[in-house]
Amino acid sequence: MKKRIETERLYLRELTPDDALYFYHLNLDAEVIRFTGDDSFKSVEEARIFLENYDQYKKYGFGRWAVIRKSDEEFLGWCGLKYSPESDEVDVGFRFFRKYWNLGYATESASASLEWGFQHLERNEIIARAMKGNTASIRVLEKTGMTYIRDFNFEGSPGVIYLIHKNTTE
Repeated sequence: MKKRIETERLYLRELTPDDALYFYHLNLDAEVIRFTGDDSFKSVEEARIFLENYDQYKKYGFGRWAVIRKSDEEFLGWCGLKYSPESDEVDVGFRFFRKYWNLGYATESASASLEWGFQHLERNEIIARAMKGNTASIRVLEKTGMTYIRDFNFEGSPGVIYLIHKNTTE
């Protein structure tokens, strides 16, 4: 059975290749990917191949999740955790269609992801990375209880790292 996280308004589920059209359109919006360092997918098929090869669930038992609004089953974007073996870090990230910005969905889903991470993973902390200019995402991180740790180089742009400890969410 695939994992499913629920909040008051949302549920988060594993991404599937059937989400390719959403992924393609999400990354087509230059404003949505402005602070990500990612490029747009060239086609729906390229997005599908990306999702078919997304291996975080198999390797680590978790990953980024589709964010679905309960009231109408609308795909809003994605949110969730990612493990980076080279740094042995778990980070929380999110990306939403622009029409769903400033409605609390990022904060709600990121908070649920952090809570799930601390309940199910043997981790004492979770980080987040953002470009310094991405003030909206930084505000979301702060609303979830994360605190600024340091600056870093985010693929050639000034970035920030935020952190939350397990005991902060309990």
